[in-house]
Amino acid sequence: MVKLEGIIAAVPTPLTADGKSVDLPNIAKQVERFVDGGLHGIVTTGTTGEFPSLTIEEHKSVIKAYIDAAKGRLTVIAGFGSNSTDRAIELAQFAEKSGADALMIVPPFYDPLPFKALYKFYEDVCGSVQIPIMYYNLPGATGVHLSAEQIRKLGEIEGFDYLKDTSGNAKEHADLLTNPVDNITIFNGWDTLSFFSMAHGVQANVWGVASIVPKECVEFWNTLTIEKDLEKAREQWKFLWAVSDFLEGVNYPAGIKAGLDIIDESAGPVRLPTLPLEKEEIERFTKILESRKYK
Repeated sequence: MVKLEGIIAAVPTPLTADGKSVDLPNIAKQVERFVDGGLHGIVTTGTTGEFPSLTIEEHKSVIKAYIDAAKGRLTVIAGFGSNSTDRAIELAQFAEKSGADALMIVPPFYDPLPFKALYKFYEDVCGSVQIPIMYYNLPGATGVHLSAEQIRKLGEIEGFDYLKDTSGNAKEHADLLTNPVDNITIFNGWDTLSFFSMAHGVQANVWGVASIVPKECVEFWNTLTIEKDLEKAREQWKFLWAVSDFLEGVNYPAGIKAGLDIIDESAGPVRLPTLPLEKEEIERFTKILESRKYK
């Protein structure tokens, strides 16, 4: 079983110029950047990957294209979510068969499930595959907020091994890292809490920023978690904070794709109804990215 750790980039779904089709050849190009940048892993088709806008066939094709392009050089976590248990199982089994190292599954959304139903959902999906599952804790989008007791309960499910915390709640995040939950490894997924989380000893940071500036993110990880050079890490964090803070203030997928356009590594537009960033936002982001170290 592959160990998930380090800087794991939340990656975009490249689209053609009209936004109508997935640009599969672009995925290989993006993966080469990620490997060259030293990333430890990637998460496909999550929030950054605009998964709600994809058809199931597009979703499958993107997962497989990223796995095929990675060729085992970095871990690949396939992201998805569904309000249908059968559909979730279909995607989970497809990703496993295609060679994914793990799955990141957001809980059913729109009409939040009571905990008993949520537990059954994850129990069924976990039972359908042999690779580990990461719970995507995203209460701002799903309306599902778990207590520590409920998280511990979910940890009893075989294969329910990870939790990506994108709640933005620093106190709860620190509590989960300081007082570990049995059988569940907590990852950070809130950009502006990256320094905070790493300082608390998080095993991995799932970070959309890393899909734009992978080398800067990996260098920061090494400085803070391996070299334990706090002063140097604080200096590196200034730029990464600016990028993270900007992205949290705009539509996230649109911000990621704008950033890739700015550095000439385009992954195409976002898919409607999401709109691209406004001109003044792009200008502001361009100024921030001008100070990146690796160009």
